[in-house]
Amino acid sequence: MERQWCRPGRRTLTKKMASWQKYDTWKRGAAHTAVGNVQIREKVWSPHLKNNRNLVVYLPPSYRQESERRYPVLYMQDGQNLFDQSTSYSDEWRVDETMQGLSREEIEVIVVGVANTGQRLAEYSPFTDDHHGAGRGELYLAFLADTVKPLIDRDFRTLPGREHTGIMGSSMGGLISLYAFFRCPHLFSFAGVMSPSLWYAGGAIFPFIEQAAYVPGKIYLDVGTRELGGSPQKREARRRSRRYYASVRRLKRMLVKKGYRPLHELLMVEEQWAGHHEPAWARRLPDALRFLLQDLA
Repeated sequence: MERQWCRPGRRTLTKKMASWQKYDTWKRGAAHTAVGNVQIREKVWSPHLKNNRNLVVYLPPSYRQESERRYPVLYMQDGQNLFDQSTSYSDEWRVDETMQGLSREEIEVIVVGVANTGQRLAEYSPFTDDHHGAGRGELYLAFLADTVKPLIDRDFRTLPGREHTGIMGSSMGGLISLYAFFRCPHLFSFAGVMSPSLWYAGGAIFPFIEQAAYVPGKIYLDVGTRELGGSPQKREARRRSRRYYASVRRLKRMLVKKGYRPLHELLMVEEQWAGHHEPAWARRLPDALRFLLQDLA
């Protein structure tokens, strides 16, 4: 039975929130690496999770106030790592630079970076893990569906239908993005799943995917062959890395069996020697977005 929050049209924009600011204004002259038309809204409250976080939005170069053109939307996890080195806790994805380049190929999308609150293991998992406890992923998706998406659709010129809406993330963010694609088929028609933490909660994502109905759309899936390290001196790290990318291969086989055709609805990329970090995801991002966005108007 579908849970109540996963119904189209439900909204929870009840609290007064600060307005959108240009990113340069928000930084108040401090150094940053964001480029293009980037805006931020601070402390967006989640009635589901009882916490708040920033939203950072990238608008395409052709987005003009005097225009009536509408755009697809991509919701991405770990928003503080996407655009600005100064707010990331390691490196940035360079999403803004990538989208500026893709705009010259006439690939444009509004990107919504949803910051994490430091509770990634809980908020990005819908499952209970023996070591880490209960997941809050269902509540996080309720926040996206009932608060974030209505806010974005209200304040920006979006194409709000599922056929123009996607979700993307890496590691635990990849896990929740994959789950959201199947859990909320009325919301998302494409998903970017980078280096997903399929191991979490004893691999609970696998029976979920196996039992889920086929959802029309596209899935981009990737992994590095050194996700967990593996120099010649570190045999155990190499072994754990092999298990990691073997789990992603297993997921690909399940998705193909479910009906996703490789290179059409499904693209899987294995990057040789790549680790589990933002520079690797930034390298693979342009081709991932080309695959996911190339057919969107």
